[in-house]
Amino acid sequence: MPAKQVLPGRRPSAAKADKAVKDVRPRAPRAGKVLGRGRPAARPRRPAGGGPLTRLRRTQRQLTQAWDRPLTAYYLIFGSSLLITVLGLVMVYSASMITALQLGLGGAYFFKKQFLAALIGTGLLLIASRMPVKLHRALCYPVLAGTLFLMVLVQVPGVGVSIKGNQNWISLGGPFMLQPSEFGKLALILWGADLLARKGDKDLLSQWKHLLVPLVPVTFLLLGLIMLGGDMGTAMILGAILFGLLWLAGAPTRMFVGVLALAGVLIALLIKTSPHRMDRLACLGATEPGKNDLCWQAVHGIYALASGGWFGSGLGASVEKWGQLPEAHTDFIFAITGEELGLAGTLSVLALFAALGYAGIRVAGRTEEPFVRFAAGGVTTWITAQAVINIGAVLGLLPIAGVPLPLFSYGGSALLPTMFAVGLLIAFAREEPAARAALAMRRPKNGRPRTGQRWKSMRRRVKKRPSRER
Repeated sequence: MPAKQVLPGRRPSAAKADKAVKDVRPRAPRAGKVLGRGRPAARPRRPAGGGPLTRLRRTQRQLTQAWDRPLTAYYLIFGSSLLITVLGLVMVYSASMITALQLGLGGAYFFKKQFLAALIGTGLLLIASRMPVKLHRALCYPVLAGTLFLMVLVQVPGVGVSIKGNQNWISLGGPFMLQPSEFGKLALILWGADLLARKGDKDLLSQWKHLLVPLVPVTFLLLGLIMLGGDMGTAMILGAILFGLLWLAGAPTRMFVGVLALAGVLIALLIKTSPHRMDRLACLGATEPGKNDLCWQAVHGIYALASGGWFGSGLGASVEKWGQLPEAHTDFIFAITGEELGLAGTLSVLALFAALGYAGIRVAGRTEEPFVRFAAGGVTTWITAQAVINIGAVLGLLPIAGVPLPLFSYGGSALLPTMFAVGLLIAFAREEPAARAALAMRRPKNGRPRTGQRWKSMRRRVKKRPSRER
């Protein structure tokens, strides 16, 4: 039979097949092309993050962006003040337990009173943070008049109460006392800020008589009433508030220096004419109790800080609070904090006060309303100056002035106006245009979140598909 004919194109010859196999060579895949089952080709890896300097710059840039956000001051004020108050309650309970037992009271006696004051102060803080600026300005004259009336009432025999030589208290019945001079700080700030704002609107602050009158005379009236009771520490805080308001108002350097020199002369005379104040000045930097134990409190405050070490002896394990250190839960609570929580605890307290002070300066510097600038600057000066005076006295760098640590030490009369002042700062931080816009974006509209608000869940919200769709 004849051989079957092979049609062309059906089957290649052996030579051609070998040539085709030789021409097929593996080629390197191009970057970005899909290989195999849809898997992208591997790209050459680059060094992750660059060098240390690049990572440092990137971190610094991220921190700067977070620091410049509109609500940074709002969160700093609220968070730092809350942490200071809570930590203060813990330390008041720890530092006052032995003193309460020695007086025949319950171990939690002072803590319960401070906790009650903190609850009332929280209500005042929330009210102040929600009040509009116009209402704050409307309250300035009633608050000033009420404070002056109470401060005069303190000097009336039979009404005012003297404690350790200072007649600055009014009894409210039972164990509750009121110190009107603490409210004088808040009254001076509100009234002074409103006065300077109204004069600034009329372009009168460039004249020295409008800058000083009636701000300085009213401040000296408050100082005189305070000094009648012998409370020089509170008088120093009021003087610092006055200087802060004058500086914010743009007082000339010569006028500022003149008022400062006059205040320095008055302070020197008050110290020189009081043996008790001279003894306190002599204990500046003392390391031994001295003759008749005049420097006992100052020296034992240093002992408490020195024995704390890096991380302290433990909460509740202080030795100095067992009768060695006077006023352990009030003026010298920072020393007990250093003894029980160590350097880490004291630095944490300092960092919280620094954050609160920075946030107050930021609010005062970014606002365009004069009243807000003066009031925020005054509150920041008040809290910062009082913290510096208290901590400086505990460290032996300043004379003991007898002022409590704001938001931290025991004392309801000091805690209530301070928390109201913190509420002022929160209200002012919320009133910034950028902060107001950021808060408005977070409020729900018609029951639905506005555009740009993140969902509470980290999972993406996707449209529901039919059961058979893939």
